[in-house]
Amino acid sequence: MLSVYEGFFSGGARIVHSDVIRGLAEGGQSHRVLSIHGEVRREATRQRMEDDACYRALTADGIGVTSLGRSAGLVDGALAANVFSGPEMAETARAMAGADVILSLKEQPLALLNRAGLPRRPVVVCLHRSDPENQGPALDELKAAIADGTVAACVCCAESTRAAYEAAGIPGRLLHVIPNGVDLLRFRPDPAARLAFRVSLGIPAAAPVVVFAARYAPMKNIPLLLRAARAWLAREPEGHVLMCGAGMSDTNPALWSDIEGAFGADRQLAERIRLLGVRRDMETVYAGADVVALTSASGEAAPLCLIEGMMCGAVPVTTDVGDSAEIVRGHGFVTPQDPDAVARAWTAAVAGRAGLAPALAASRERFSRTRMIAAYAALLDGVHMSTAQLPTLPEPR
Repeated sequence: MLSVYEGFFSGGARIVHSDVIRGLAEGGQSHRVLSIHGEVRREATRQRMEDDACYRALTADGIGVTSLGRSAGLVDGALAANVFSGPEMAETARAMAGADVILSLKEQPLALLNRAGLPRRPVVVCLHRSDPENQGPALDELKAAIADGTVAACVCCAESTRAAYEAAGIPGRLLHVIPNGVDLLRFRPDPAARLAFRVSLGIPAAAPVVVFAARYAPMKNIPLLLRAARAWLAREPEGHVLMCGAGMSDTNPALWSDIEGAFGADRQLAERIRLLGVRRDMETVYAGADVVALTSASGEAAPLCLIEGMMCGAVPVTTDVGDSAEIVRGHGFVTPQDPDAVARAWTAAVAGRAGLAPALAASRERFSRTRMIAAYAALLDGVHMSTAQLPTLPEPR
């Protein structure tokens, strides 16, 4: 199997996909990764492939990762996103030649895989959003690949993803839902880690803590999160709000502008906003929190932060986007996109955390990484078997 990534940068889709690859390799499949970009600048953060946690986890497990070496969002004179040089095409052809099935992480890599002259291989496209028409030309590339006959299946991480892509014209027979899962050995309640994490930040053991784990992007609705934080911190004198992810650091001037806009003259309240940036120990951050918050306005499908946070014992509070409401049903709270409503839900979540703990514990199997990987393995084995029985397609296109 060959997986093609647009690049290695912070985000739930890459975390899930990389974990799937590692799990499939553990089960005996042979996997490699080709990344179009070697570094990107997104969310006010320069992200090198070699520094990325997913890259490090894959290579540590012996999974080969190569890159075409492009730089996205940086001034490097790179070619347009859908134009590839001779050497780039040759490198892609070499990577594809040894694969039986190609996995495309989201539809963006199809801008490369759709180019003429590459080897013919069945492609499985892994979809992780619920707004297919809000991603530039990516949807057109997916439709072109389906019309060309190279797409054998699409994996949807959520029912909202399947519904959105079918509504956008993708044939329902190609859309298979495999919900996201996480490593339950890693993501679990951990009282010792909770205490140590709070001590490291100078947060009292009994103080209420909300964690917001997201990249700095419009779809995440950061202004709503910050207005809710202002309302909540005003009524919770011991409360703290932790912000993690790419762009969630004091080096991002746009985030500082958002904070100033939300808090105004309430500088003392804003001091209890902690900007933690990209963390490699999210299981510790979630274990140290009481609430995991999501305020997204669009695009989400099955947000990984909600699942990881829940499995660590944090109560999820989310807006109704993608499959979020279904994920937290019986375990947390769904709010309108109103800061006061969000703040009240955080307070209710903190107060109800102990009472919700049994329901969170009982849901663990549903969100298991083992279940997710087994479903991927069955689908990929089926694609390989069905295409292996077909007549060999000519290589050039």
